[in-house]
Amino acid sequence: MPDIHIERQHSLGLPAARKLAFQWAEAAEQKLDMECTYEEGKAADVVTFTRPGCKGELQVTKNSFVLDAQLGMLLGLFRERIESEIVKNLDLLLAQKDPHSAFKQGLADHEAGREPGSPKKAAKKAPARKKA
Repeated sequence: MPDIHIERQHSLGLPAARKLAFQWAEAAEQKLDMECTYEEGKAADVVTFTRPGCKGELQVTKNSFVLDAQLGMLLGLFRERIESEIVKNLDLLLAQKDPHSAFKQGLADHEAGREPGSPKKAAKKAPARKKA
């Protein structure tokens, strides 16, 4: 039995879900040092991922994402936190009109140290100066 099991329904259709899953696999490789293998099928795709302390797969269909992951001893200590972050970010992403753009924005927010979905801080403007 997996340490983490997450199922989410969506209305993206397979082509859009496939694109989103592929974006996730690329980000997981670059940001999390995961080794990912993406296998396309007629009705469903499977992303297999692994890194020291974690292995699993993401099943992608026209109307659902199913993530199963097994965590090693060290990461297992943080299972609840890891699972809650995945659930929070996936739910936030699937609630967006354009999940692909939201995914890219979420990565940018993460790199900038902002909470995903939080409003960007406006740049401060210099006070206006009087002309002499």
